[in-house]
Amino acid sequence: MLAFLLRALRPAAKPVFALSAVTALSCAAAPAYAMRVSPMVAEMTTSGTNAVARIQVQNLNQGLLSFETRITRIEFQEDGSIKEFPADEDFLVFPPQGQLAPSARQVIRLQWVGPADMPASRGYYLSVNQLPIQMGAGDGSSAGANVQVVYHMKALITVAPPKAEPKVEQVSIKPIMVEVKAPPPVDGQPAPAAAEKPASVPGLEVVLRNSGNRYAMMAGVRWILEGKDKAGKPLKLTVMPDEINREIGVGYLPPLGGTRSFKLPTSAQFGPAPIKISFVN
Repeated sequence: MLAFLLRALRPAAKPVFALSAVTALSCAAAPAYAMRVSPMVAEMTTSGTNAVARIQVQNLNQGLLSFETRITRIEFQEDGSIKEFPADEDFLVFPPQGQLAPSARQVIRLQWVGPADMPASRGYYLSVNQLPIQMGAGDGSSAGANVQVVYHMKALITVAPPKAEPKVEQVSIKPIMVEVKAPPPVDGQPAPAAAEKPASVPGLEVVLRNSGNRYAMMAGVRWILEGKDKAGKPLKLTVMPDEINREIGVGYLPPLGGTRSFKLPTSAQFGPAPIKISFVN
């Protein structure tokens, strides 16, 4: 089993791990409001200057934007699914709610107030939830004929004790066929119609475990894959951080034995021979 240390791994420039959701509420007609939350990943420590983080919310459209915040602690399952637990008590959040005029911005300040001596890092979501606006009698042409779109966006917040370190090891790697992901929609254009059956390309299923006491961001490094192709010839591939980020997001790997399975398409097809992986900053 290959074991190694990953120190201070940072997410790629455009993390896609942080989630956003849109909820449609039946009500009188109203324009669709939109907001931007940045950064989508914030790394904190349990003490010192980095025990504070700042997240900015911006109102992108015409009309007022009312919002509130919630914090949940997250636990990742091996298949990548997430369980969330209420955890507002671990942070002081100011302001916890607000209202923004068109194009206005608001900085939300997070202060860690959880245990300073916790044994390992933790992951959280800061949810910024747009609140539906009470519509007046003249705001809709006919009751119930339209919807008001409400946005809910989540930023990943990580908190680690001082001197905590990740320790990542390869559990298994095997060749598989990976479904091609649809390209992200372009702003202002409708999403392309999904194919009846997504195309598949050669790839790998990579299972990693982090036995350290700090999380690891696996999209912050280059992945070096070494093995043999289907004809038995040596095959070595380097996958860059932007490619990793596009396929798996920031690749958050929890501490204390956290294990995750990642499916990664590759530019060449590996054979069944043992495949090794290493990481380079």
